Amino acid sequence: MSNLISIKSATLSEDISQQLTNAIVQGYIPQGSKISEPELAKQYGVSRGPLREAIVKLEGLGLVTRTANVGARVIELNTQDMLDTFTMREALEGMAARLAASTMPSEEINSLYALLDKHQAYLDANQDEHYVQQGGNDDFHLRIIHASGNAKLIRLLTEELYAIIRMYRRHTADQRSDPRQALREHKAILDAIANHEGDLAELLMRRHISRASQLLKQAMEHSAVASRT
Repeated sequence: MSNLISIKSATLSEDISQQLTNAIVQGYIPQGSKISEPELAKQYGVSRGPLREAIVKLEGLGLVTRTANVGARVIELNTQDMLDTFTMREALEGMAARLAASTMPSEEINSLYALLDKHQAYLDANQDEHYVQQGGNDDFHLRIIHASGNAKLIRLLTEELYAIIRMYRRHTADQRSDPRQALREHKAILDAIANHEGDLAELLMRRHISRASQLLKQAMEHSAVASRT
């Protein structure tokens, strides 16, 4: 019985952590805001135990920081942290693209081409609105990461970095331009993977993410200036 209870508790805390992660990424829980355990326990209808476990996981994801005598707070995004995060992402996703060029089955490649066609149709129908809002960018990148077949690489990118990456992208989505350029870069990366050109796939992925980090940097700097005026 005690084992069953612990399994249910773990499942509940995982569910709560997912909900809190999405709330933070989407901005429903604002940057810098204090995490109130009593309020969240009431909001989600759970006891404090699973909630605390969920908050610990959020700390591990880098979404929450805890200070002695102050408590837990949602992080506040900053340019240097973004650049550090995207430098890691560039190296790791470049490696994932290289590996995927050797391991991705043709069925998955064809499925990704279909996904990019879907993204193209979305841009055509919505005046080039960023499809990041539909999770399109995450779908493409995550599927290449999983196709790498490297369990440690997958864990690093999907469990330890992607929540904070999503938060940065959501924060600046309306200020970034030319979603068609991102789509063209995605297609070039996929072409390299389909042709089993690992070196080229890695190079294109690294360039793609480096460009994204510079656009994010400009957007964050613009947002900081605008907030002071």
